[in-house]
Amino acid sequence: MLQLVKRPQPSKAMTYLSPLLALAITLCAGVVMFQAMGVSPGRALHAFFAAPLASKYGWAELGVKATPLVLIGVALSIGFRAGVWNIGAEGQLTFGAICGGGIALWLHRAETGWVLPLVLLCGALGGMAWAAIPAFLRTKFNTNEILTSLMLTYVAILVLSLLVHGPWRDPGGYNFPESRDFSESATLPIILAGTRLHLGWLLALAMVGATWALLARTLVGFQVKVIGQAPAAGRHAGFSLNRMVWFCFMFAGGAAGLAGIIEVSGPIGQLQPSISPGYGFTAIIVAFLGRLHPLGVLFAGLLLALSYLGGEAAQILLGLPLAVTGVFQGMLLFFLLACDVLIHYRIRPRRRMSSAAA
Repeated sequence: MLQLVKRPQPSKAMTYLSPLLALAITLCAGVVMFQAMGVSPGRALHAFFAAPLASKYGWAELGVKATPLVLIGVALSIGFRAGVWNIGAEGQLTFGAICGGGIALWLHRAETGWVLPLVLLCGALGGMAWAAIPAFLRTKFNTNEILTSLMLTYVAILVLSLLVHGPWRDPGGYNFPESRDFSESATLPIILAGTRLHLGWLLALAMVGATWALLARTLVGFQVKVIGQAPAAGRHAGFSLNRMVWFCFMFAGGAAGLAGIIEVSGPIGQLQPSISPGYGFTAIIVAFLGRLHPLGVLFAGLLLALSYLGGEAAQILLGLPLAVTGVFQGMLLFFLLACDVLIHYRIRPRRRMSSAAA
């Protein structure tokens, strides 16, 4: 029999080993799952993790998929460090795409260099505006930000559906629910010829660097750490929790909105009823898998992006359902949370009671 024994202090080694252990357990669980589905585990794992990276185009697609995950995951990690639980990044991504995409459609005849920066700016501002709603409700009425930010996700998706089925539907699109294609001036430039890798990937890398500098070199970063680790000490030092809530929501909302407009002005090129396979939710896994550290989030974003590519490859090569991607991501989060217990507890054999003590 085994038992959990609380450690005198959290284990720094397990803090970094926990994601690796969770990944290893997820792979073992994947082997069992594929075996139960009647598919060779070796072929399935190869299709998931090796086949997508067999070419330059595959590596470029990894960057395309990782861009929104890294942008959102890095920004969410700031809030999670401070104890601000923004779960509605998917909605902020969607509303950012709506706002930036609306500007792109309005200026579809303009062929000047300032269109793309304006579209990206409006996308970020749209995400911030959507994030301001749960921030206001939290600071004004002490409303649970988890519920409000999450529920607003479905409102944003319905607004997008209303627009592409109605006033923004392409008049020459044969009645399909989608907008007209964005003009070239509102489309992100390709940075690797022969692929779809666009400027957004460089923006995601810049976000990683900027967030690291924010946490390591600024007073705001120090406040994030103090309020997250010791709220009472933060209040005693004069740090405002309400201001931190607003900052975290605006930062994450802006990043999510930017990710949304990058997605529609990059790989998609227009507004559609569905513009994300759940990047805003997957970015939560990315943030925790990366230990809420910008560099860790970068590598975690690449790993989860590979799971999207692997799911598509497994569907094509082995005929597996695309839902396998979600199963892998869910197992990874579950095992990560389970392994994180070992940061504060250690496992040891349960001592048997002596007959005299019994």
